[in-house]
Amino acid sequence: MTRPLPADPAVGAKPGSADREGAEAGTDSEGAEAGADSEGAEAGTDSEGADPAGAGPDGSDPGSASPAGTGPAGTGLGEADLVGMDLVGMDLVTGIGDVTPEGAAALAAIAGDPGRALIALDFDGTLAPIVSEPSEARLQPGALAALQRLATAVGTLAIVTGRPASVAVELGGLAGIPGLIVIGHHGSERWEGGELTSPPPPPEVALARERLPEALAEAGAPDGTWVEDKSHALVVHTRRTADPEAALALLADPLADFADQTGLDSKPGRLVIELRARGVDKGIAITTLAAERNPAAVLFAGDDLGDIPAFEAVHALRDSGRAGVAVCSASGEVTTLAAHADLVVDGPAGITALLVRLADAVQPSPAH
Repeated sequence: MTRPLPADPAVGAKPGSADREGAEAGTDSEGAEAGADSEGAEAGTDSEGADPAGAGPDGSDPGSASPAGTGPAGTGLGEADLVGMDLVGMDLVTGIGDVTPEGAAALAAIAGDPGRALIALDFDGTLAPIVSEPSEARLQPGALAALQRLATAVGTLAIVTGRPASVAVELGGLAGIPGLIVIGHHGSERWEGGELTSPPPPPEVALARERLPEALAEAGAPDGTWVEDKSHALVVHTRRTADPEAALALLADPLADFADQTGLDSKPGRLVIELRARGVDKGIAITTLAAERNPAAVLFAGDDLGDIPAFEAVHALRDSGRAGVAVCSASGEVTTLAAHADLVVDGPAGITALLVRLADAVQPSPAH
């Protein structure tokens, strides 16, 4: 189901305050510099951790009513059960961000039974700060060590990214993390145990690759517009133009028409528009992974509108009786995402702090 986005709430919007019927998400563009990474201004593609604009929301009503005597909808727990879990979950995020009751219950469930947990994370803008050149993206300091610790305790640890899976593994130094699953191209690739499973690039992308330069010229794309070729998708960047926002607006409709003509989807993002195969998104990836691994609790963290389908998948899993928490890696560029989250933290640094807390909870650090 495609749900309309709220009208630009400010950074720091209360977590979970958006209509959970969700927005049409954009795409994960990987690595454009802070300010509007390869993910377009407020319109959806996984960035790389844009310069965080500290969103410190105060946990609000997540938007779902609960019958009297029961806990938050979708947890399958009564209020009495949730009192202690809420406290544990809130303790995990003290000084990091405010969390909804459902989110707190999910964090407590992960800490209490990590072997039945699924922790999935976006790469750019979530684990890795934004950089101007996609190939120079690296994990936030401390993130790799936290992931390595979590991998030995949680049932499933996954990265879900718009990048090619092998590229994320290489840039993140992730190859040595035991049991890690890396889902690439929004769900069409999978790397696990050193083995990459990847279908051939869609033929529509080859057609679009051939015709895109002419389409951009006809649309009047300004100097500085460039195309990132991700083999399974093409990403048009406007960051290097004199007026990136105006260039994005100028190209949005022509590229949407172009995508229709070539059989692709056009997903705007933070100063990017991604042309990719239809029927692929992070929500499907999370739902598929959950069906395979059967977790009791699910966490997904992302930073851009391309992550909204994954947030919605977490909410749907929660409605079906699992615990779930959607975590927003906040930036000043995509303020609407916070309204769809249970927890909003300050960019990749906040995500890393949360991962360290979780790692300490499930497997105390030797330093402790």
